[in-house]
Amino acid sequence: MKGERFVTSWSGGKDSALAFHRAKAAGGVPLAVINMLDESGERSRSHGLRPEVLAAQAAALGVPLRTARAGWATYEAGFTALLAGARADGATSAVFGDIDLAAHRDWEEKVCAAAGVRASLPLWLEPRRALVDGLLGLGFRAVIVAVREDALPAQLLGRTLDAALVAEIEGLGADACGENGEYHTVLVDGPDFAWPLTLVPGPAGIHHTGEGDLRVATLDLVLA
Repeated sequence: MKGERFVTSWSGGKDSALAFHRAKAAGGVPLAVINMLDESGERSRSHGLRPEVLAAQAAALGVPLRTARAGWATYEAGFTALLAGARADGATSAVFGDIDLAAHRDWEEKVCAAAGVRASLPLWLEPRRALVDGLLGLGFRAVIVAVREDALPAQLLGRTLDAALVAEIEGLGADACGENGEYHTVLVDGPDFAWPLTLVPGPAGIHHTGEGDLRVATLDLVLA
């Protein structure tokens, strides 16, 4: 990555933040973070975050936030367009925070090839628990904003990820990293942030994932 200009697929959570950190630490030059919003533009597709929270994260990172709106049917085209725009701005690679889900990597390499950039996955095939321990050791601070109710209780919403909570998550039978969608986080501080974010909880809610009857409990976080 040394000297390579890149954009990061930014969910707002811990894994994309760690991927950004590693790419930058390896000598890469970050140009922007990119995120897909829902059709209304009011929430991110991946973690249900408000765009103003994503913008505050990007400001703390010192890079622009680039977004597009899409439904699931138009998601791939919208994301590819974001990558193509990054390529036009001089990016040669796109960084992703996926760990070991082959279908995700296949899709990322497909859209990157279509846009003319290289897919980079700095976390690929590393042990999930080691990644969580490593990011906590680096000073990342993330708050749980969504849990899949068939995997974890809604009472975890709003809690800050730390070693004790990771052990609790594993004790409940879920993956420490949440790589299988058991939980999602929002980053509020980390080694690449110029300042921490102060977020306060709004209403909690429930939505259906569209995969059978799976329910996801969510917590709305807003800028203080």
